[in-house]
Amino acid sequence: MIGTRRVGKNLFVLLDAPYALHLHFGMTGGLAYFRHDEDTPRFARIVFFFASGFRLGFLCPRKFERVGLVDDIDAYLTRKKIARDGLEITVAELSAALKRRKTPVKAALLDQATVAGLGNWIVDEVLFQAGVHPEKTAAALTGAEIERLHAATLLVLQTAIAHEAAYGRFPISFLIHAREWDVSPYPDKNAHRHCPRCGTGLQIGTVGGRTTYFCNVCQQ
Repeated sequence: MIGTRRVGKNLFVLLDAPYALHLHFGMTGGLAYFRHDEDTPRFARIVFFFASGFRLGFLCPRKFERVGLVDDIDAYLTRKKIARDGLEITVAELSAALKRRKTPVKAALLDQATVAGLGNWIVDEVLFQAGVHPEKTAAALTGAEIERLHAATLLVLQTAIAHEAAYGRFPISFLIHAREWDVSPYPDKNAHRHCPRCGTGLQIGTVGGRTTYFCNVCQQ
């Protein structure tokens, strides 16, 4: 292995070979580094052995994950219509992608052809932090709204990375606590059903076929 490249849920392991190892993590996949048989993680469907004696398990809890070989990473991303990663996309690139879409902005952001790596709860959080209603048509977004969406995308992804997706450690100002009853930091468990910003009861609906949490006051 001579390097790695990640785009959304796709990890490309660069090898001293004319191809790269491609790992797609799906919704629940992951990696675990270990040494002994007794430490083999549950759901390690594939195990890579290293000369050092250590091993790397490719975890596939729900079997939605994939592994394969790719000759040309950029060609693969183009063929699969996978856009720039959420941590790398520029405001101009995000604007161009959204301005082409006449669907609700939530559905547009979930589409990996718009921006890679944003799952359902992440998009809800991005829209909340940016103050954008999930049903607003993507093409109708203003320049200021797109800039806020870009900044919110970085905020949410960097927060998730910093806390290793342990939602209970996320800032209390995050909407994620409305989804995570057991790890809600609120002393009053009913408070997590209210907007952490204005206190209004949250709306729970369906946008783009996905369950959606939002605040009608903060996201008009």
